[in-house]
Amino acid sequence: MSEWRLSVAAYGGPEAIAREDLGALQPGPGEVLVRHRAIGVNFIDTYHRTGLYPVPLPAGLGVEAAGVVEALGEGVQGLRIGERVAYVTRVPGSYATARTVPAGELISLPDSVTDDLAAAALLKGLTAEALIFRCARVDKGATALVHAAAGGVGQILVQWLHAVGVTVIAHCGSVEKAAIARSMGADHALHCGFDTLAEEVRALTNGRGADVSFDGVGAESWTASLDALARRGMMVTFGNASGPVPPFSPLELSRRGSLFVSRPTLFDYIVTPEERQVAADRLFTALSDGTVKITIGKRFALIDAADAHRALEARQTTGSTLLIP
Repeated sequence: MSEWRLSVAAYGGPEAIAREDLGALQPGPGEVLVRHRAIGVNFIDTYHRTGLYPVPLPAGLGVEAAGVVEALGEGVQGLRIGERVAYVTRVPGSYATARTVPAGELISLPDSVTDDLAAAALLKGLTAEALIFRCARVDKGATALVHAAAGGVGQILVQWLHAVGVTVIAHCGSVEKAAIARSMGADHALHCGFDTLAEEVRALTNGRGADVSFDGVGAESWTASLDALARRGMMVTFGNASGPVPPFSPLELSRRGSLFVSRPTLFDYIVTPEERQVAADRLFTALSDGTVKITIGKRFALIDAADAHRALEARQTTGSTLLIP
C-alpha cells in the first residue's frame, strides 16, 4: 500500500502544507508500523510549520496519533499486530496515513480509551499531568490562573486542578469561552483584557494573587501573568500561541515578590518508557473515572490540515481538534 503524509518544504503559513507520497513503508529494527486512525492537532504543529521551533526541511507535521499496529520490526517485543496504540514524539510526522515509530514510544490503549479520545487527549493530557503534578506540584488549597482555559490543554488543566482541590481562575478570550471554562469546573471565569487581568485576579484573592499561572498564550499574556502572581508564585510558561515571550531581566521576578519561572517541555518529563507509561496510566485513570472529560471540537479530513491550522491560529476552536485519515 502506498502511504502519504503532509509536510512543508519551506516555513510559512498554512498554504505551505503539501501532500508527499511515501510509497510502501516497512518498519526497521526496533520500529513498529502504525496505521493511523485519528491524529491530534496542536499548537506545536504550527510552530514547526512556521519555523518558530526549527526542524530540518522538508519536514512532516504532527506529533501525536492513535492507530493500530500493522507490522513489527526486528527485535520488537511486547507488542502484537492488531494492537491499539498511541504515541507522542519529538520528531514531527504524524500527519500521515501510516508511520514507522520506535517501539519504545508507543503506549498501549485500554479498551476504555477510543482512538479519537487518545488522539485528542494524549499530548494535551500528558502535558497537563506534567505541569500539575511534576512541574508546578500544585497543592490542595492553592490558587491557579489558567490562560486559554477553553482550549485543549486549558480544559484539561481546569478539570484536573479542580479535582485535586485547587481554586481555579480561568481566563478566556470571550464570554462564550469563559462559560465553557466555568462548565469545566473553574471557580472563576474571566474574559477581560490582559491590561486588567492582574487587577481582577487580585480582587478575587483578597489582594494576594495566584500561586501559579499556567500560560500557553505567550507574548500577549506574559506581563499580566507575572503581575497576577502572589509572592513566591510560579509562572509556568508552556506555549506561544501569541508568539514567544519577550526577553526579560531576572530582576523583574525579584521586584514582583521573588517569583519563579519555568519553561517546561513535555518530553523532559517522559524521557523513558517507564516515565511515559506512568504518566499515561495517570491520564487514562482520570479519563476513565470522569475526572477529566475531553471535548473534541472539530474534526477535519487529513488532507484538509491547512484548514485546521487556520482555525487553530484564529482561535476559532475549543477543546481538541482531530484529523481523520
